Amino acid sequence: MSDLASPSLIPLLIVLAIVAIAILLGSIRMAQEYQRAVIFRFGRVVGTRGPGLFLKVPLAERAVLVDLRTITRELETQETVTRDGVAVEVNAVLWYQAADPVKAVVNVADWKEAVKQAAETAMRDTIGQNELDHLLQDRLNANLDLKRLLAAAVQKWGVEISAVELKDLDIPETMQRAIAREAEAIREKRARIIKAEGEMEAASKLNEAAEIISRNPAALELRRLQALTEIGAEHNSVIIVAMPTESSTPAAAAIAKAVAATGNGTRVPNA
Repeated sequence: MSDLASPSLIPLLIVLAIVAIAILLGSIRMAQEYQRAVIFRFGRVVGTRGPGLFLKVPLAERAVLVDLRTITRELETQETVTRDGVAVEVNAVLWYQAADPVKAVVNVADWKEAVKQAAETAMRDTIGQNELDHLLQDRLNANLDLKRLLAAAVQKWGVEISAVELKDLDIPETMQRAIAREAEAIREKRARIIKAEGEMEAASKLNEAAEIISRNPAALELRRLQALTEIGAEHNSVIIVAMPTESSTPAAAAIAKAVAATGNGTRVPNA
């Protein structure tokens, strides 16, 4: 005890204490709530630590922090050809995260860059497997196909694809004009079909009306007089109509008198 208390050993003890404190401080590490530390001990993975404070053995262990938050990345515009041979330029937005920190560190050198390259390749493959009409009209299913293809590619890296969506789809100007002409032709076709259906329905109603009027020929003359009344109410003109004598029924005569009483100058002589 007297040797330890000797003045000559005090500097050595101070140095040892400083080294011990430095080793202790060097072994303390901290990981944020969204981080995990992959621990390598003499080059071998022994597991993950965190979040919060954790200890690692100096010189024997090495910690690699992995961010577990969802990463958003805009993919560069890719020029490719659709299944029906149309050249398009397309880009997309990708959301992904590290689901297995150990695989993300051990199985790939730079997992973020690897996911980016895999996404661009998968995007070109998806465009090449679909026709232009499908990409324009059913973008949701195209996004799902792209997500499935990309998820299968990055699964071995411990990465989970949250979502991927095609953002812009640029097509040549000539193809845009062709699509516009096609859309215009479709709208014109629908308009003609609707008009034809209206004429068919009107013809059906006229046929029913003709059947009803054919049961009483005087009804046709009554309808004619009613039309004359409507015309006379709208136009200030003189209308001369020849009426057959066989249709001069009491009802027709009454309507003719009513037309004459309107004072619009309509004359209904007997044929």
